[in-house]
Amino acid sequence: MLTATEHDILGRAREELKRAPHGLRKPIVERTAAALQCSVQTAYRKLGAAGFNSGRKQRKDAHTSVLPEDQLTLVAGVLRASLNKKGQRMPVRTALDMLHANRASAGQVPNALMAQYYAQRANPATGAGLIVTEATQISPEGQGYLDTPGLFNSAQVAGWRRVTDAVHAEGGRIVVQLWHVGRISHVSLQPGGVAPLSSTATPAKTKTFIAGGFAEVSTPRALRTDEIPGVVAQYRRAAELAIEAGFDGVEVHGANGYLIEQFLRDTINDRTDAYGGSIENRARFLIEVMQAVTGAIGGGRTGLRLSPVTPANDAGIDSQAQQLFEHVGRQLAPLKLAFVHVVEGATGGPRDNAPFDYAALRVAFGAPWMVNNGYTRTMALDAVASGGADLVAFGKPFISNPDLGRRLRENAPLNELRPALLYGGGAEGYTDYPFLGAAA
Repeated sequence: MLTATEHDILGRAREELKRAPHGLRKPIVERTAAALQCSVQTAYRKLGAAGFNSGRKQRKDAHTSVLPEDQLTLVAGVLRASLNKKGQRMPVRTALDMLHANRASAGQVPNALMAQYYAQRANPATGAGLIVTEATQISPEGQGYLDTPGLFNSAQVAGWRRVTDAVHAEGGRIVVQLWHVGRISHVSLQPGGVAPLSSTATPAKTKTFIAGGFAEVSTPRALRTDEIPGVVAQYRRAAELAIEAGFDGVEVHGANGYLIEQFLRDTINDRTDAYGGSIENRARFLIEVMQAVTGAIGGGRTGLRLSPVTPANDAGIDSQAQQLFEHVGRQLAPLKLAFVHVVEGATGGPRDNAPFDYAALRVAFGAPWMVNNGYTRTMALDAVASGGADLVAFGKPFISNPDLGRRLRENAPLNELRPALLYGGGAEGYTDYPFLGAAA
């Protein structure tokens, strides 16, 4: 006789299995077995997971089959890449979450130095199972920092093609992070020197990086209701250009107080139209963006980054954060996203700055789960082994350690980061960090 708790665990798992592509079902069963404190074989029987081999011996090609093009799921590929030559799971599944490097060429065009940087970290045997690029603006108005790359014209597509070709030559997978900063910008970065666009006309109390150094962000202009579909269309077009540039998919940046969160959070959004007020209205912009992007390139090529309780960029925590983000998850679940990338706690800061039930959010989305923010090797191992995450993202450690995946697996020492060289400049502090065993 099953207890009420066991019924609940099995019910949630069955819902996940209904939505999951074949390559991602086994981890769900393994996670269910851990929750039920039973064997994987017993969990298979209880779930009635048809089509699975519940015995210990797996089909020879069980982890190497290629998904049809219209069912491409990025994380399924990453999970396959986390197998060693004997078909055994490697202990850490890593993703590179690239921070701003501010090294794009004139015209916001990616360059050869950027291609070298990403290629250094692309081999899944030593680097990242999945690379998420630095944030990339979807339009001229989306820029908020000096020398960040864009993805809205042919020159930028050609520049990114150089990057994706270099990554794929190393056997890697790469998605571009699509970004609109909203009010986190400065008039010197905006076309014609006009005010940045946002959900609100209230400026953020934060700074950005412009020619000459850091400066207070400018006062924004609130988008008119009739202008919002045009911004949604920019996300869609950027996603289409990403595929043209050779990316394996995209990650929509919905975190850290940028434009999407400026609509989501009631501490910023002061609108009175269909995009403000209720949870449903404040979530409308993100939902429309995700529907547009997945409509263009498919849910299996589309990820989403969220940071439910980060205070980054003067983004006060929403008064109903749990309800807001679970509503978003339920609305986006039918899109069958490739992954959801969640920053736990305050971005780059404490992980416990505010209470939030991330497990409940994961259930709402029912998608492969990538976690981020201050993960150590031990935490990453525990997260993957317990089924708490499918992938663990690392930011700064990957900058200073191009072979971070290998170092984590071997518990090897890490290179020390040189923070003064993070933003702008050339190869120093970017592509000159040594690999394990190489002379410093």
